[in-house]
Parts: sequence; C-alpha cells; structure tokens
Amino acid sequence: MPNFVTPITLKIFSTKNEITDYFNRKPVKVIGFVPTMGALHKGHLGLIELAKQQSTQVVCSIFVNPTQFNDPKDLEKYPRPITDDIRRLEEVNCDILFNPQVTEMYADNEKWHFDMGDLEYLLEGKFRPGHYQGVTQVVNKLFNIVKPDIAFFGQKDYQQFMVISKMVEVLEMPVKLVMCPIEREPDGLAMSSRNIHLTPYDREHSLILSKALNWVKENFDIKKIDSLQQQAAQMIGSEPGVELEYFEIADGKTLHHATPASETIVALVAARVGKTRLIDNVLIG
Repeated sequence: MPNFVTPITLKIFSTKNEITDYFNRKPVKVIGFVPTMGALHKGHLGLIELAKQQSTQVVCSIFVNPTQFNDPKDLEKYPRPITDDIRRLEEVNCDILFNPQVTEMYADNEKWHFDMGDLEYLLEGKFRPGHYQGVTQVVNKLFNIVKPDIAFFGQKDYQQFMVISKMVEVLEMPVKLVMCPIEREPDGLAMSSRNIHLTPYDREHSLILSKALNWVKENFDIKKIDSLQQQAAQMIGSEPGVELEYFEIADGKTLHHATPASETIVALVAARVGKTRLIDNVLIG
C-alpha cells in the first residue's frame, strides 16, 4: 500500500487573540515557529519543513516589520505576494499562518530598547542604524504571542541570529533557537526575497559575493586573515555594478575581527548590486 500524506488545512490568524485562543483550546506539545516577512522562497520553505520534523505544529508568521527598515523606500518596495505565500505554505503542509497588520502589532508611540552591546553597531548595524532594535522588538512580540518551543532562522541573516540569541539569553525566554544552512541557487547565489529586484545584468554580477566567500574558505589560513579579507574585498569591489559595503572575517560569536583564539569563524559580506542590497556569509570553522 502506498503511503499518503493527509493534506493539512492551513489555519490563518490575523490577531493575537485568535492565535492565543486557538492554542488555549488545543494545547500543543511542541510549537515550532518560523518568523518571516513573506515573499517566501525555497529557503523559507526549508525552514518550515525542518520545523515540521521537530515540532507537533508549525506556525509561520508573515509580517513586514516597519521598525526594522531605516530606509522608507526599502519598506515601500518590499515584496508582499501574500496569495503566492499562502499557496506555498499549503504545499508544505504548514499548520498555521499568523499574518497581522501593523496596528495589531504596535501601539502609537511605542518605545523599545534592548542593549545588545557591540552587535548593534558592527557590520549590518553600522550600515543599517536602528535595524536590530526593530528586529528584537518584533521578535520579542512574536515570541510572546506564539509562545514557541523552537524557533527556526536562516543562516543568511547570521548577525540577526546572534542578536536574537542574545535577547533570548538576557530575557531568559523559554525557546530553543535553530539556525539552518543557507539555501542557494544552483549557481551559488544565496536565496533572498530581494533577488526579484535584480536585473539580468545584476544577477550575473551578484555571483561575485558567493565566489569571494568560497575563495576565502578554500584558501583560509588563520595567519593570513587580513590579507584574505583585503583580497576578497578587492575582488568584489572590482566587479562591475557592485558596490561593497563590508567584507569581514569575524569571530563567530562576537562578530569582531577574527583572531587565532576564535573558536568559530565566519566570513560575511554586504554589497549593493545595482539598486539591490544583498548579504551573504559562509562558516569557515
């Protein structure tokens, strides 16, 4: 007899009360949570599939969070294909979609500040001031609404994962965090909701980011970190149509420049390719 997977009807909630009432009526042993801003791609769906393996029920949130955008134009043009997103969630048998409006998540003149130390000002924090305050604000809210046992995040936003890890530790939140490997296109480009903004010309030249990261990993020598970092930056900076913001070989915990004492090392990059800002990284050891 063939094995058939019974399709799950995706439940869609748009208010805090709806999702709270649901779990009060139907307690769940292990809630897995995948927070997103929508425009779902294979990377997001991979997180949901992993969450299904480790959870009793999986909640995916779609919320384009205004407080983490320091550029209003970036917020305005962020893709919001909700109909396609719902279809993709149904295809992977996600249990629940939480899709709130801004007014449901934020009160007028709401204040938030979380002390995350240097993580707020390094790398992404330097180029996107206030970004991680917005990230911690919304993730704190989502964790308090969904009350997940496990939350799944992609490695592509490595610094974000470190920031959220610090928040969970400091606030003693009862949730396990799982970082999942980057999903890539066949040619190496890291999957991102922003990739739809790349022109064919941009798309071709965007590959320099993953090429430079892989070159550093393949040639890594702890004694040559500065030289490797400089050469990788030059490699990216000389690519037509690409404007490098940073290339850093960093300590995997602090994100300060890596040293021989670093237990884990990660190379991270951010660049504008045409009009689209892309980030990527690779774990070295």
